[in-house]
Amino acid sequence: MAPKKSFRNSIRGYFKEIDLPLFATVVAISLFSILNIYGIDGLGPFFTKQIIFVVIGLGVMVLFSFFNYRYLKNYSFPVLFLYFISIALLLLTFYSRSVRGVNAWIVLGQFTFEPAELAKLMLIVLMAKYFSQRHVQINQFRHVVVSGIYFGIPVLIILAQPDLGSAIIFSLIWISIFAAIGINKKHFFLLIILAVIVSYGSWMFVLKPYQKDRLLTFVNPGNDPRGSGYNLIQSKIAIGSGYWFGNGLGKGSQTTLGFLPESHNDFVFAATAEQFGFAGIGLVMTAILFVVYRILGIGRAVVSNFGKIFAIGMAVFILSHALIGASVNIGLVPVTGIPFPFLSYGGSYLISIMSGLGILQSIKRYG
Repeated sequence: MAPKKSFRNSIRGYFKEIDLPLFATVVAISLFSILNIYGIDGLGPFFTKQIIFVVIGLGVMVLFSFFNYRYLKNYSFPVLFLYFISIALLLLTFYSRSVRGVNAWIVLGQFTFEPAELAKLMLIVLMAKYFSQRHVQINQFRHVVVSGIYFGIPVLIILAQPDLGSAIIFSLIWISIFAAIGINKKHFFLLIILAVIVSYGSWMFVLKPYQKDRLLTFVNPGNDPRGSGYNLIQSKIAIGSGYWFGNGLGKGSQTTLGFLPESHNDFVFAATAEQFGFAGIGLVMTAILFVVYRILGIGRAVVSNFGKIFAIGMAVFILSHALIGASVNIGLVPVTGIPFPFLSYGGSYLISIMSGLGILQSIKRYG
């Protein structure tokens, strides 16, 4: 009896130490993603693999919550080592099989891994480490340059893949951290000029014709309804057909009949709205906003500057994916091809954010 009682006390103690509302919400929305993929794919391979990804992701989150985040805060070697590992993995994508003309994945048989998602997490860790030690000298321009190099290396590789969506997320994370820690206004203005120059250069020399078509036709997809505008038109039809309460689990005609492309991934927002309606997708967005709120709450409560900056980076990481993913599906921004938090099929993004959430729980536990 004593060992059982000790185990129960350990579990209770663990849940008292972590942010339980955050943990419960993440578990709930992850389980909902399995149900949602079942409605999209039935008992197919996506459904089976999503169960595996969710189980692994939740396990990783719990595992990282036991890891003392101070090793990342106090020691440079593990942070830089993991950062350069993520860069090496990004470079390996050019030697792997391309998917729809993009070299964004490492493909080994049935195994597919997208290193950009790990690199986003490592950028957050590295920025938190770098600026937590230099908050007094943050207005020195050399810190903008050094952090810009850390940011620029993965972004240049990702633009060469080309993966415009991930490059945008990287930029939002970097700029948001700068804004939060109080960057000099002149330096911020220089960053805006640099962003304009990079955007123009990407348009002229990096983006492929199909990506330019996406940017030009999202305003009026009807100009090319069978080509570049097809995905957005089908997405809007799927969302509209869901009305308030949806057509029911597995009863979305756009999804089940194959009209909605990438219904398990890029357009999972539309597929969810078709099945569960505005009410269902509204609850999903509310849950994600609550996750972001709890993340920022951990950042506000913790004494460590590393923890505060890391929380900001994770909040932007998740929120930017959610807002851009939703905006793509309803036609407010061009199609970028990024996963929607928790709902999209696949392990790379899910395990990356679960790792980050585990580190946040570690920050909550160890202060």
